[in-house]
Amino acid sequence: MEGQVLSLSVQGIYTAYDRADVLEDLSLEVLEGTITCLLGNNGSGKTTVIRSILGLTPPRTGRIVFEGADITHLPTHKIIRQGLASIPEGRKVFPGLTVEENLLLGGYQEDDKQVLLRRMRKVYRIFPLLEKRSSQLAGTMSGGEQAMVSIGRGLMGAPKLLIIDEPSLGLSPLLVKENFRIIQDIRQQNVTVFLVEQNVRQTLGISDYGYVLSKGGVVAEGDAKYLRDNKEVQAAYFG
Repeated sequence: MEGQVLSLSVQGIYTAYDRADVLEDLSLEVLEGTITCLLGNNGSGKTTVIRSILGLTPPRTGRIVFEGADITHLPTHKIIRQGLASIPEGRKVFPGLTVEENLLLGGYQEDDKQVLLRRMRKVYRIFPLLEKRSSQLAGTMSGGEQAMVSIGRGLMGAPKLLIIDEPSLGLSPLLVKENFRIIQDIRQQNVTVFLVEQNVRQTLGISDYGYVLSKGGVVAEGDAKYLRDNKEVQAAYFG
């Protein structure tokens, strides 16, 4: 951790729906150039962490700092403009639009068509299949193909930090393995990744550092290898 540049810092946030706190004094850090994961079962508060970072459900107290700037109370569109992007759970695509149209929506804040073209070529290098299917309606594609579209759309905004929510959800083991390989490739493109997942083994297999979330708070953290090998952590929080 020492000597590395901090990309995202979540500092003691409390986030509530109505009056009930879902997150309580939650803190975590994501270092630039790493894959940092947040692990937790359903109901642990993972989605609320993402919503807090993106300004969709702002924390009532605490701070969120991205690239050295306080984004705690910024509206979502301004947070995205800072260089933060999110790939939602469930591979949400626009089914009535083509692959290319879906990708272009990911770069909606960029007016320069040449810049968008370069970004699209980069996405096609990562996902050659999407170039072959560029005119196909996204809604007619398989779950694994839609996952590629969703990730590609996130990359079209040229993010500095990419939040990926449950990339293994609903996919076959073979496609899950492929998705995790792609996430490693994304890190090689100088994109920092914050990976939010339930799939413990494979997530820790590609991550540098991890946090374990339970009942709205961080209950364990450490190098991915430490979390992977620590039998007490595994037994206590992942059965």
